[in-house]
Order: sequence, then structure tokens, then C-alpha cells
Amino acid sequence: MDRAVRSIIEDQKPVTANADMSVLAAARLMREQRVGALLVIREGRLAGIFTERDALFRVIAEGRSPARTHIAEVMTANPRTIAPDRPFGHALHLMHEGGFRHVPVVENGRPLGVVSARDALAPDLQQFVAELGKREHIGEILG
Repeated sequence: MDRAVRSIIEDQKPVTANADMSVLAAARLMREQRVGALLVIREGRLAGIFTERDALFRVIAEGRSPARTHIAEVMTANPRTIAPDRPFGHALHLMHEGGFRHVPVVENGRPLGVVSARDALAPDLQQFVAELGKREHIGEILG
């Protein structure tokens, strides 16, 4: 929890979009890049964040056309952000207090990446997968 947010996003290339992109194009980009959120950029600065939940709740559930709706209409404008040198625990606190799962990481107005609630599980998931691998290997030996 004390590790800097920068250490979590250091290998990340932020996935960005223009505000006039359609929700359909944004969803396809998110699928292609395997991300749950896009950073929406205007004039090189963060203008908003568009997430899977935005697509579901603000577009599909409202009966809007994904092909004709621009992400600027349904994104979260001026989202809460975190500086890269802040502790990851602070990002989790922001998510909990705000009821969201993604926090843009910004330095001098420039987006560097996104931390998510899933990042908190990463070390535990790696350990779990390693443990499963050991058990399968032992099963093969004994089996």
C-alpha cells in the first residue's frame, strides 16, 4: 500500500481518446488494448475518463446509440486524479470514497496512466497462480 503509484504504472502506455470518438469506437479500442478505461484528452491535457461502466450505464441502459454517442457526452469530466509519487493506498482510498474503480495518474496536467482497483489484487493473484502451478506439478508427479 505504501509503494508509489509510479511503480504500478511504470510499464503502462496510457490509452487515450479524443472527446469526439464514438462510444462504439471507444469500446472497440478498449477491447483491442484490453483496458477498462480510456483517458480522454483535449489539447494534450486530461479532460475526462470513459469507462466500461459509462458505456453500460450511460449509453446502453439509457438506450443511446453507441455509434452516434460521443464519449464527451457520457464520460466523467474532470475526474479525480493522483500524482505518480503518491502511495497506492491513497489511490485506493480515493476509489473507495468516490465509488469508482479507476484513477488517472497525472503529472503537470499530462496523463501518465491509470491505476485500478484490480491493481491491488495483482500481487495476490500472482501468488495464487504460482500456487496453482505448484499443485498441478505435484499432481502430475504423484498422478
